[in-house]
Parts: sequence; structure tokens; C-alpha cells
Amino acid sequence: MFCCKPLTGLNGKCRLNVAVLTGGIGSERDISIQSGVCVADALKQADFNVVTADIRPDRLDILQNDTIDVFFPALHGKFGEDGQLQQILEDKSLLYTGSGPSASRLAFDKMASKKAFAEAGAAAPAAIDFKPDADTRLLEKQLTRLADKYVVKPIKEGSSVGISIVSGTREAIAAAQKVYSEFGDCMIEQFIAGREVTVGILCGRALPIIEIRPRTGFYDYHAKYIDEQTEFLFETISDPALAENIKAAALDCFNALDCRHFARVDFILTDDGIAYVLETNTIPGFTTHSLLPKAAEKDGLSMSDLCRKIVETALENKKNSVQRTTLSV
Repeated sequence: MFCCKPLTGLNGKCRLNVAVLTGGIGSERDISIQSGVCVADALKQADFNVVTADIRPDRLDILQNDTIDVFFPALHGKFGEDGQLQQILEDKSLLYTGSGPSASRLAFDKMASKKAFAEAGAAAPAAIDFKPDADTRLLEKQLTRLADKYVVKPIKEGSSVGISIVSGTREAIAAAQKVYSEFGDCMIEQFIAGREVTVGILCGRALPIIEIRPRTGFYDYHAKYIDEQTEFLFETISDPALAENIKAAALDCFNALDCRHFARVDFILTDDGIAYVLETNTIPGFTTHSLLPKAAEKDGLSMSDLCRKIVETALENKKNSVQRTTLSV
């Protein structure tokens, strides 16, 4: 279990000024705003001075505020998790929470991250990078070898936006064409039957596993953020060794992408005990429905403790980096 200690800024200030960055431009803008509100409230309870900024690529005035000690991005999807915002923060030498630009870009690209997961030894569903100009007969043959049921999804979206589950090669191609026309890059993935489980990572440690049981059987956008009947259950994996293996796989995926501070790794757990990694979310939700706060609470951390721990870790990383630089000079 984590514990929190008194926190001071790089200049010794007792109360830090934190800017929560929210909003953005992606399809997950509304959820980003909700996450931002929850993070800001939690940080205020932790006795930080907090400002909230609804940002866009052309509205970044908050980054010019030199009184801010730490920036806390709470944006999901495009411009939030894809590395764009993180690169801007890096270029301005600003201290911020969460993963850096390269890890964010890699995690946001579902096809690229699959390669990293494979290199880390994690099982992942097979997938095809769909191209609208591909030869249909050849694509059907590839899909037949891949599976007989498929998950069609945008390569660079989150919150299950644009995802559909279909049977048959023609249905998969039709769904992929629709996704490509709406979102761009698209993948057709092997459908894996099983239980959906997720592992939050906080400061290099795996939090308790959550099993997700949506009422409709598919954990889509509605089930994630709206449906109050979606169940989030702990301790549903009775085999301790299997639970530890899933946690270890989550940490392997987190490290394979070079993530930092926090993330959430999603899996499908089959009846024969194989955990197939689906994706890593570098800025998972911080809403009342969100899974990272639920896992942290199970581990003894309130929402306020969780957000405080994230800020604390970012600050400690910065202090250690400054010390290493000083010693090397």
C-alpha cells in the first residue's frame, strides 16, 4: 500500500501550484472535461493551489504561466494521449505528470504497441492493418486465416470509440471501411472470447485487478461512462498465481512502452488462463466511473491521495533528474 508524505516544490514551497489541463479537441473531449473536474477537486482536497485550463492546440496560454509548478494533463484521446501535448510540454521544459511524448505516441497507436507487447513476451490478439485500397479477395483470405469473429476499431482512438464486433469476413471489411472513412487508420483484430480485466499501474506498482462486467456484454462508451449497471469487481480471479502473472504482464507492457507515473493496461482473460493484452491507456479516466481511481481506492488510496501521489512522483522524478545533472557536471 502506498503512503503519502509532505510535499514541497523544487523551490521549497509548501503549497504547490498545479494546473489541470482538460478539454482538448478529440472525440473524448466531454470525458476529458469530467476527468479534469474530478482531478482538480481531488488536488484541492490535497491542499494544492489548483487552476483548471480547457486547452486546445491554439489555446495554450496557461503554459505561459510561470507560477505553475506542475501541469496535470487530464485529456484523453487525440492531443491528450497521442504525444502532441507532451511534446509541447517537453519543448517548453515544463514539469508535467504522466508518460512522455514517445511513450504516449506508441501507446496510442494500437498496431505499433502490439509489436512492443510481443517483444515484451505478452500475448496479444492478432490483427491486420486495414487499407481501403487492399485487394478484397486477398484480404478475405487473410481474415479467414486470422479468425471467424473480429473486433474492428480505429487504431488511434480511445474509450471504445468506433469499435464494433462482427462475424464473417465481408462484415468485417464493411465495418472497417466505415471506421476508416470516419476515423482514418483502422485495424481488424481477432476476437478473443473471455473476461475483460484491467490493471492500473501507479508509480511502478500494479494495483488490484478489476474485472469488468457490462450489462450488454460489450464494454463500449455507454457501458464505460453512462450505464450504472456495469459491474466493476475485485478478487474474481481465484488462482493467486494467475493474478500475479496478469499483474506482471501489465508491468511488462507498461515498461515496454516506457510509460511513467501511471497508466492502465486492459486484457481479455480466456477460460484457459491466458491474458491477452488489448492496449495501454497512458491517461486513463479520472471520472466517477473510472477504473484507475477504483483500483487505487481498493489499495487504500482516496482520489485525493491518488492525484497527490502522481504529482509527488513527477516532482521527485524532476528533483532526481536535476541532482543527476548536477553530479555529472
